[in-house]
Amino acid sequence: MKTSIRKKVTLSFVAVMVVCLVVIGLVEALYTDDVYDSNKQKVLVESWNMIDQSGGKPDDTFRKYCQVNALTYSVTDVNLVSKESNADNGKEMARRLFGNVLGMEDDKTNIIEQTDSYRLIRIQDRFSEMEYLELWGRLNDGCYYIVSTPMQSIAEAARISLHFYFYIGLAAVLISTIVIMLITCKLVKPVQELTALSQKMADLDFGTRYTSGGTDEIGELGKNFNVMSDKLQQAVGELKSANVRLEKDIAEKEEIDKKRQEFIGNVSHELKTPIALIQGYAEGLKENVNDDPESRDFYCDVIIDEATKMNKMVRQLLTLNHLESGADMVTMERFDLTELIRGVLQHEQLEINNREVNVIFDVTEPIYVWGEEFKIEEVVTNYVTNALHHVDERKIVEIKCEEKDGIVTTTVFNTGKPIPQDSLDRIWEKFYKVDKAHTRAYGGSGIGLSIVHAIMDQHQQTCSVQNYEDGVAFSFTLESKTGL
Repeated sequence: MKTSIRKKVTLSFVAVMVVCLVVIGLVEALYTDDVYDSNKQKVLVESWNMIDQSGGKPDDTFRKYCQVNALTYSVTDVNLVSKESNADNGKEMARRLFGNVLGMEDDKTNIIEQTDSYRLIRIQDRFSEMEYLELWGRLNDGCYYIVSTPMQSIAEAARISLHFYFYIGLAAVLISTIVIMLITCKLVKPVQELTALSQKMADLDFGTRYTSGGTDEIGELGKNFNVMSDKLQQAVGELKSANVRLEKDIAEKEEIDKKRQEFIGNVSHELKTPIALIQGYAEGLKENVNDDPESRDFYCDVIIDEATKMNKMVRQLLTLNHLESGADMVTMERFDLTELIRGVLQHEQLEINNREVNVIFDVTEPIYVWGEEFKIEEVVTNYVTNALHHVDERKIVEIKCEEKDGIVTTTVFNTGKPIPQDSLDRIWEKFYKVDKAHTRAYGGSGIGLSIVHAIMDQHQQTCSVQNYEDGVAFSFTLESKTGL
C-alpha cells in the first residue's frame, strides 16, 4: 500500500516532539520541587547575608528583596522582642524564633544547613501543621533574625508550572503539526514532480522537464533528471539515426573505393605515357632506327626526361602519402621567411633566366615566422614553379609578404589566364589538372598543390587561390607572433 512521504515526515516529527515533551514533563514533575526548594534555600541564605551586612538594620534593598521572593522575616533584639517585621503578626514570628532558640521545635525540625551564625531548617508549625523553609540566627550585633517561606507555596508554584507546561506543550504540538505539514508540503512537492517525471521517462517520454528548481539536494536531483532525460533523448535519437549513419558509412566506403580506383587510374594514366615513350625509344635504339649520333642522343634525352618525370611523380606521391598519413609531425621553428624566399628564387634563377621572367620581390627586411622551414620551402618552391610555368607573354611574377595581427600572408602572383571558376576548389585534389596539355608539356603531375595543401593543414594554417583580371595569385599564411 502506497504511503505518502508527507504523512511519514509529519507523523515522525510529531512523534519525536511528543516524546521530547513527555520526557521534559516527567523530568519537571519529578525534580521541580527539588529545584524550587534548592532555589528558596539560596534565597534565604542571601537574605541572611544582606541583613548581616547591614548591621541588623533592614534597608529598602533588603525589604524589596524579601517582597519579590515572598519572604516573611522578623528582626528582634537580644531579648527576642520584635524590632521590625513584614509579617502580619510580628509577635508570631518572634514566638517561633524563641522556640527555635530554646530548642522547643527540635522535634518538628529537619536541619538542612548549620553554620556558626545561622541554621537553615525545614520545620512543621505545631499549631497550623504547615511546613516551612526557615532560616534563623544571631547577628553580629547580638540581635536575632528569622526568615521563612511556606513549603506549600513552593509546591503550588511547581504544580502551576507543570500545568502551564502541559498546556503550552499541547499548543506547541498542534501549532508545530500545522507548520510541519506546510513545510513538508513544500518539500514533498518537488519529490512528487520527480516521481511523475520518472513515470513519464519509464514510458519513454523524455520531453518532460523538472521545473521546480532549487539549490538543495532535491534541486540537484532534478537537474540530474533533466540531464539524464536529455542524454536518453539523445541516445534514442542516435538509435533512430543509426540506419542513416550506416547508409552514410556505406556511401563513404563506396566513395573511398571510387577514389582508390580513380587514384589507380590516374597513376596508371600518368605512368602510361612516359613508359610507352621510354619503351618506344629504347626499342628504337636497340634496333638502330637511326644510326647517326644526333638521333641516338635525342632518343637518350627523351628516355632520361621521361624517367626523370616518373621519378619526380613517385617522389611526390611518397611525400603526399607521408603527409596525409599523419606519421610526419611538424617541428616548429622560428626562421626568416625573406631569406627562405630569396633562396628559392636563387635556386630557380636558371629557369627564370631561360623563360625571361621578371620576378618582383621587394622585401628586404627579415620577416620571422613559425613553421618547419624545409616544408615551407617546398610550398614556396611549388608556388614559384607553378607561376613560372603558367606566366603569359607579359612574363611578370610578383611575390608579396604582408603581416597583420601576428599572421604573415605570402602571395605569389603571375600574369596569365585565370583559372576556370569550376576548377578553383578542385586544384588542390591529387592529379587534378586545369590544362592537361600545358601541364604535360612541363612535366607536371597535378600533385604539387596537393602537397601544399597537406603541409598547410599540418601547420594549421591556410592556403588559397584567387583570380584577377590580369592573372592568378596563390597564397599561404604563417604565424609570426611569439606568444603561445
